[in-house]
Amino acid sequence: MRVLAETTNRDYAHSLALWLNFLETRHRRWWDATEDDAEEFEFWRLTDPANDSTVGTSTFSKDVAACKKFYKWAAGRDRDVIDVFAEVKFPSATREADVKWLDPAAIGRWRDLGLRGRNLDGRRDMSWRGRNEQRDAAFVDGLYGTGLRLSEWASVVVPELPRLEAGRSFFTCVLADSCGKGGYGHRYWIPRRPLSGVWSYVEGARARAARQAQADGRYAELPGVRIVNVHRSGRSVVIPGSDGGSVSRSWNLIRPALRRKLFRETSAGLEPVWLWLNEDGMPRDPHGWHHTFEVSNRRIADLGLANFTCTAHMHRHSHALKWFSIGKLVYAVRLGHLSQEEVKDFRVQFGDTWGLVQTMLGHRRVETTKNVYLAPFRNLEVEVLLAHADGFPVGQFMAQAFAEHPQVISDPLGSAR
Repeated sequence: MRVLAETTNRDYAHSLALWLNFLETRHRRWWDATEDDAEEFEFWRLTDPANDSTVGTSTFSKDVAACKKFYKWAAGRDRDVIDVFAEVKFPSATREADVKWLDPAAIGRWRDLGLRGRNLDGRRDMSWRGRNEQRDAAFVDGLYGTGLRLSEWASVVVPELPRLEAGRSFFTCVLADSCGKGGYGHRYWIPRRPLSGVWSYVEGARARAARQAQADGRYAELPGVRIVNVHRSGRSVVIPGSDGGSVSRSWNLIRPALRRKLFRETSAGLEPVWLWLNEDGMPRDPHGWHHTFEVSNRRIADLGLANFTCTAHMHRHSHALKWFSIGKLVYAVRLGHLSQEEVKDFRVQFGDTWGLVQTMLGHRRVETTKNVYLAPFRNLEVEVLLAHADGFPVGQFMAQAFAEHPQVISDPLGSAR
């Protein structure tokens, strides 16, 4: 377990707790469990009508992986332990049916209503008491702008952020291997607007929270704090060792759990290098962002908008859909005058739209991009897109192109306004 990602450890612990609790209801100890118990567990998790919290196949696959790993380890240490999950198969994935998208207008509406305290008429709700509006808006704008997973974007440190420069509309960043899913880091890109929002948060709400924590002495009391020196390049950090010495390490190698313990000295005192802070100035646990989305969805429901919810991963889906749309529009303009054979040669040389989105999402295999994220485009003809190519009206085009698609959510107030 030590070599697995922090999020994997958390998921596996949850899965094992579910399995042990399930056995408890059957008055069975884990070392006495049988293959029948494992089959009943699968039925209960996936299809049992008596279970109000059944899950999809992708979630149950994590349960199977955790239990297989546990019993394989236990059986290797005690020959009397039977690996009851040895014959349990990973269920066939059905992720496509669960994937939802939002078009750009819907993304903006969800953020304004749920995180920025706006009413349905677009005006500020005078009863709004959100205390982390700047931070939360910057975080979700960054999710949509970069296409990163929640745990990845939540693990970025301030030195990894690119500085704003005049005349640039986007900035190239690098996700550390230690923070990427499966230990796979990659380049990603952030547009100027969301990056500007992040820096406004760093210099605004984040700075205020850090100053208050310094004044209250919170950072000095934290156990396990490591005071580091960040190289000017921002690519590595000097960490003190237990022997009194120090060692220089690339950010690429530093896992999220250690990142949250790293602080640097400033003129005002200690300050976290972790980008996202709680209101009290403490580094925010990435898992806490799920609560932010839940609260936002509840607020929108209370405003009277039914079935207008969003999750962190839907921002990633929607990022993919947006850039597929842009890619198609760009290719339509660049390749519209070429013959079919010339277009084929061009794509062999420079790749196609699927490859573009694969790169932006950091997928290792283009099939993942095609099969999971972009189902709305699978049956669309290029000719439909060509009609919308002039001027690149991406938002308007996407609202029209996916108006009738059951899995693409648009702004529920757009037509009314």
